[in-house]
Amino acid sequence: MHFYRHCPTEHGYPRFVTETFLEADWSSVPERPDTIPATQNGMGIISYLGYHALYGAGQAGYLDSARAMGDYLLRETLTPAGGSYPRFTRSTGVRGEFPLAADAGSQGDRPYEVEPDKGGIAGLALLLLFEASGDRRYLEQALHNARVLAAHQQPGDGEHSPWPFRVDYRDGAARGPVSGNMTYILRLYEALLHHGYAEFAAPRAALWAWIRDYQIPSARGDGALFAQFFEDHETPTNRTAWAPLNLARYLLERRAQLDPRWRSDATALIRFVRSNFTHLEYGVRVCHEQDEDREAWGGVNSTYGAVLALYAKAVGSARLAGEARQALTFTLYSIDDEGRPRDLSKRPRPGGWQEDAHTDVIHNYLDALRAFPAWAGATGP
Repeated sequence: MHFYRHCPTEHGYPRFVTETFLEADWSSVPERPDTIPATQNGMGIISYLGYHALYGAGQAGYLDSARAMGDYLLRETLTPAGGSYPRFTRSTGVRGEFPLAADAGSQGDRPYEVEPDKGGIAGLALLLLFEASGDRRYLEQALHNARVLAAHQQPGDGEHSPWPFRVDYRDGAARGPVSGNMTYILRLYEALLHHGYAEFAAPRAALWAWIRDYQIPSARGDGALFAQFFEDHETPTNRTAWAPLNLARYLLERRAQLDPRWRSDATALIRFVRSNFTHLEYGVRVCHEQDEDREAWGGVNSTYGAVLALYAKAVGSARLAGEARQALTFTLYSIDDEGRPRDLSKRPRPGGWQEDAHTDVIHNYLDALRAFPAWAGATGP
């Protein structure tokens, strides 16, 4: 966190907000102009707000960084005002465009495509930012994202999630029948209900019914309803670890108030991930991203460590707590003595994907420390 406080600012934003691929000296990776604004900054806002709450008393810097990410999402990343998904947060883009061009889709997205689930991530993050700052601009965009999502929500079934993975924002043409990450849209609906927006009661109930009746049972079988999350992959059957882990985190936070079967359902999700997406490196069980990528990137491995820690705490397993701490320690070895992180421990030098190096990492350690405060040891901010 100290290293990132020294990130240079361009166009009014720290560079790690607007670019996805950076070297340790903050220079761009020339061959990678593609960006992932919603995931990178949505999870970054969640990380920075969490860090501000834990360590930021009397310091505005962390909240200011979260607001820079929120302002970037509001000002630079929205689709045009017309079409099927108007003024909706973009899942991918191209660095150096302020705002992103209408055809800025990159990675696995086609030029005019967005990923509905990423609008849920961004929407929830912006709503949390409103709660922390009082700035209604963030609430208004979160509310707009949720209303666009609700307008396109379908019941879903055993072969389709309530939204496809990708849509052309101009006409809503769908691509990819399953989008594995439904948790953040559910969180967004619930947060808006908490703020008095009763219009989301029915969409929230329908989405939870699909998760409960179709998606969670899928984890006890082939896990096909956890396909597709990462922006740079297009195979419609490519399952990921990120989506079931974040659903398990949600169940562990809500427990019986949401799901009387929370323990068995969380167990099914954890077992699915451990059976399909973990392997040993240097004697440590770590988690890889997806069927098509068997590397323990910082984002997913820290997610695994955090969620396993929450699960171990909930069920009282010292063995799993030990494994969780080992996985989290493994990713800490990606940070050098100057505080410069790698996105992957095998990378020969610091830098790389910013969400794997930083923005989708910090909040996972905060969750683990809330579950096991003693793990902080003598460390601090």
